[in-house]
Amino acid sequence: MAELRQNVVTREWVIINPERAKRPDQFAERKAAETPLPMSDPDCPFCVGNEHLTINESFKISDGGNWRVRVVGNKFPAVENRGDRVRKTDGIYRSMTAVGFHEVVIEHPLHNMTMALMSDKQVADILMAYRERYREIRWDDRVEAIIIFKNHGETAGTSLVHPHSQLVATPVVPSQIRNRMEEAIRYFDDTGECVCCRTLRDEMSAGERIICENDDFAAFIPYAALSPFHTWIFPRRHSSSFDETTDSEIPGLAKCLRTVLAKLYHGLNNPDFNFSIRSIPTRELHVEYFHWYLTIVPRVTKTAGFEIGSGMYVNSALPEQSAEFLRNIAVPASASAA
Repeated sequence: MAELRQNVVTREWVIINPERAKRPDQFAERKAAETPLPMSDPDCPFCVGNEHLTINESFKISDGGNWRVRVVGNKFPAVENRGDRVRKTDGIYRSMTAVGFHEVVIEHPLHNMTMALMSDKQVADILMAYRERYREIRWDDRVEAIIIFKNHGETAGTSLVHPHSQLVATPVVPSQIRNRMEEAIRYFDDTGECVCCRTLRDEMSAGERIICENDDFAAFIPYAALSPFHTWIFPRRHSSSFDETTDSEIPGLAKCLRTVLAKLYHGLNNPDFNFSIRSIPTRELHVEYFHWYLTIVPRVTKTAGFEIGSGMYVNSALPEQSAEFLRNIAVPASASAA
């Protein structure tokens, strides 16, 4: 019989349906043979030698004259870093100037690289770029929220294959972020503790949904995961904003993230996925009721009418089995070379 589970962090109900459940390995994509990508593409604006095709470089990590990670402006931004934040209201009609930041993090010089196959050090460089841009942008008084995300694969919404991710800073707090904050505050008022800290403590104690862990971070599939292999990475230290992550913690986050992505890559045949970093609004600092986390959503199923009509998801994979499957995926040693 199907079971409804509630995610205490989001208060969302999920239907876990074992009668429709597949074995974890059945979610592996069966892709048609593809022509391998070249190491460099002369038409790609993110490849080495085409730096003149990008705009507004704001950050770079390099070895001498060779860059490892670059952060540039998005040529087709959703929001733009010019002008003031101006609200307009006319009865029920409300609008605001689309001011903010929209940047692209070029993750690696090679056109055919993917984060799952990078070294931990290379992933740490990317995370360092995220953090430094977050730290800089959060003090702009026009910005209220910063969303860092990655789209990998066509069904996840990517438009360029060169490895990259994005940062968007918005002049409002999106409703999904606002709702999570409100739920976290409610939980803190009721219990006196952070809902994320409690979730991590219980998941670490249960153990059955843990994928990997180290001294600073733990990756697990939530008890009420919205979809197959939906994964959260939590800092083990209470930290409410992503930019509070220390230099000494970045390697642990890189190790955890790269390990999960490598297990998905080798276990599910390089599935399309999205990941994003969920953090508190920029106007808040060091709150007790919430801490930031990274969420990974492999695109191995499709959203249909019931999900759209109800806002409730049906997960056809048991979270415990999905986590066990990923724990048992061996990551080749070459993928973790420094």
